[in-house]
Amino acid sequence: MNLDDFSDLIERPDSGVRRDAEERRERLAVPPGALGRLDELGEWLSAAQSAVPVRPVDNVRVVLFAGDHGVAGLGVSARPAGSAHLLVRSVLDGESPVAVLARRFGAPVRIIDAGLDCDPALLPDEVVRHRVRRGSGRIDIEDALTAEEAEQAVRLGMAIADDEADSGTGLVVLGDLSVGGTTAAATLIAALCGTDASVVTGRGGAAIDDLVWMRKCAAIRDALRRARPVLGDQLELLAAVGGADLAAMTGFLLQCAVRKLPVILDGVVSAACALVGQRAAFRAPESWLAGQISGEPAQAKALDRMALTPLLDQGVTVGEGTGALLALPLVQAAAALAAELPELAPEATDGVEDATGTDGVAAGAVAAPGAQAPVLGAHAVEPPAEEPPA
Repeated sequence: MNLDDFSDLIERPDSGVRRDAEERRERLAVPPGALGRLDELGEWLSAAQSAVPVRPVDNVRVVLFAGDHGVAGLGVSARPAGSAHLLVRSVLDGESPVAVLARRFGAPVRIIDAGLDCDPALLPDEVVRHRVRRGSGRIDIEDALTAEEAEQAVRLGMAIADDEADSGTGLVVLGDLSVGGTTAAATLIAALCGTDASVVTGRGGAAIDDLVWMRKCAAIRDALRRARPVLGDQLELLAAVGGADLAAMTGFLLQCAVRKLPVILDGVVSAACALVGQRAAFRAPESWLAGQISGEPAQAKALDRMALTPLLDQGVTVGEGTGALLALPLVQAAAALAAELPELAPEATDGVEDATGTDGVAAGAVAAPGAQAPVLGAHAVEPPAEEPPA
């Protein structure tokens, strides 16, 4: 399997559709630019859907890939190693932030266990039946996956994307449920951006103290030494320093781009997978939207490399797709405005060159025969009174 093959499978968005969307926007009653970034979002949706006007953003699905990372055993996270299944259970019980918001927004949540380190009997079969392996390797000293497991994980993500597209999902909110995942994600981003461990090492969503931060930085530094020799092959890179959940997310994102299924990215983990996907297929990011700034320096570097500007900056660091889900109402609002705002009547725009005519009359205004010309300004001017006869 060669991820570079996706470059030939992902089509460039139809420039004619985006042009039609821009022309329609110029005809709307609300002046261009008055809606700010919502105009840009509407045009992005038109290109993603190949539709003008935009179709409503219905059938939204939250997709969360779950996994444990062996590097968490070094104490690089505020959560204990091998405890990602507790995050999954919290979502399933409806007690996590993403579960609360998804319930409020009417977006079903789908969880895929790609590499949890727990007894499968602890979770429902629909969650664990896709598992590639039990936990990923400790990336500072060993590969996260074998070559076969990396390919299996990527194909798992592709299959989930096909399943969502075939079932009529119109938009995906993508997130992760992992322990140690931000360390692997930061390693991938540092390798692909050619930067040092200290530049990309953040606090991992869960607040960590300085000692934990230093351990995390050291683990990323050591993992980078193993990542750099395999930079030429994205699949080898995912096997060396990624993980089952990250490889599955990468395959998911690439296949969503093939199927023209738009995706809202959440934090640093989804950004890292997107950056790997961009390296394989440079057009792929045109199908993705950055939902929020997570505060992770690695995420900022990845989004900058992909020229993706996040929608929100609310200081949300909890992960799990929460920040991306918060951006959903903005996307739905942009779709509704682009589709439902009325267009100006043709006569209202034909022949308009200036804001005013030569006689101080609004351009395009035509006085009826025998009618007084309209008066501009806040107050009408009274005609001079006739002088009384002597």
